[in-house]
Amino acid sequence: MAKVLLQRNRKKRLEAGHPWIFQSEVLEIQGEVTPGEIVEVCNHQGHFLAKGYINPASQMIVRILSYTPEEEIDTEFFIKRFQEAKELRERFVENPLACRMIYGEADFVPGLIVDRYNGVLVVQVLSLGMEIRMDMIKAALIEVFEPTGIYLRNDVPVRSLEGLEQGKGVLFGDCPREIEIVENGLKYVVDIVEGQKTGFFYDQRENRASIAPLMTGWGEKHGLSLQPIGEDDQPLYDKKGKKRDVQPKLNETGEVITRPVDARGKVVKNPYWSGAEVLECFTHTGSFTLNACKHGAKKVTALDISEHAIETAKRNVMLNGFLHRVDFVVANAFDYLRENVEAGKSWDVVILDPPAFAKSRGAVKGACRGYKDINLHGMKLVRPGGYLVTASCSYHMSPELFLETIQEAARDARKILRLVEWRGAGKDHPQISGADEAHYLKFAIFEVRDRK
Repeated sequence: MAKVLLQRNRKKRLEAGHPWIFQSEVLEIQGEVTPGEIVEVCNHQGHFLAKGYINPASQMIVRILSYTPEEEIDTEFFIKRFQEAKELRERFVENPLACRMIYGEADFVPGLIVDRYNGVLVVQVLSLGMEIRMDMIKAALIEVFEPTGIYLRNDVPVRSLEGLEQGKGVLFGDCPREIEIVENGLKYVVDIVEGQKTGFFYDQRENRASIAPLMTGWGEKHGLSLQPIGEDDQPLYDKKGKKRDVQPKLNETGEVITRPVDARGKVVKNPYWSGAEVLECFTHTGSFTLNACKHGAKKVTALDISEHAIETAKRNVMLNGFLHRVDFVVANAFDYLRENVEAGKSWDVVILDPPAFAKSRGAVKGACRGYKDINLHGMKLVRPGGYLVTASCSYHMSPELFLETIQEAARDARKILRLVEWRGAGKDHPQISGADEAHYLKFAIFEVRDRK
């Protein structure tokens, strides 16, 4: 087996758990190598550190698979890795039939992504080292997960960096284009053929559920109050606070029944009278909208620039029986936010979950402008005491820079923010200590107050 010796004065990234070796860290390669084959990685003195597959044409020359010299990289290796990944999801994920089952480096199989949609596995192969082992991977996936189908979504540009072609198609079994899954107790239709990435974004599962406390308790701010009701189902007291000549309505235990009443003294029959009015931008499949409705939102405006996304979101909303509480808007979020600020509109909760604005280090400056713009106008649309829910999935946008950008937006918007929730990706997206590249998702909930 060929050996890759590392520079003496390099940073000890490998020893800290980082799974990548870069060209700049290599001292020399001992022996002939074929792209994709397994090599030993050693320190400058030749002492074994790890083993992985090599691609001399890539800046990321070696990706680590094992820290055990005698471990063979064969079908049994992949079966073991996949079984460990499966057990982790079964321990931590509420519904392990709908989650990211294999997360590349974090599951010690770099360059391989596997999302599970009930009986169907959707696979992305992102590296040459994994591509040439697809027979092993396929056999191990079938052994561990017993899928009814395996679908390849290799239509990702990053494959070209490894000299690989893009494409998609059935690898095994029966793969229907649309699959219905359940996440957080909500139903979704997932398009595994044309949907973004593998069809669905599992990384926000826990974040979507975390908005639950924001969705109720808004009745008083909307001018409603609970008041005792008379036998005629009208408020027991008139607008001046004088008791009307009518007997109170009692329940089975003899207690006076109360109902929500608006400022005009009219009884409100909407069961979601105390729910939040919510704006979700970049709704995609409607995931935050569904969670908002599930937890009691009175009305949600779901916005996306893509008509296909809105149609998908609408299908999911209908599937869960929330259609009467959701308005759908096809528009550019930047324009919509700005126009509604100018129109004096407002919501109790504004949710911003945009796609990655910074897909490279060179795009960070422009991304900061984009994040500042949507967050500035988003928080201007939040009623005083309401909440801004905001996220960034750009790895090159560090957590510190993201928070700094939001703070700049708050200063310019004359708002005071109070951070009440800070999260990353879900439990099916574990992170290897020492590998900051996995810390891509930032998610925050801010209370928004006016600064006069």
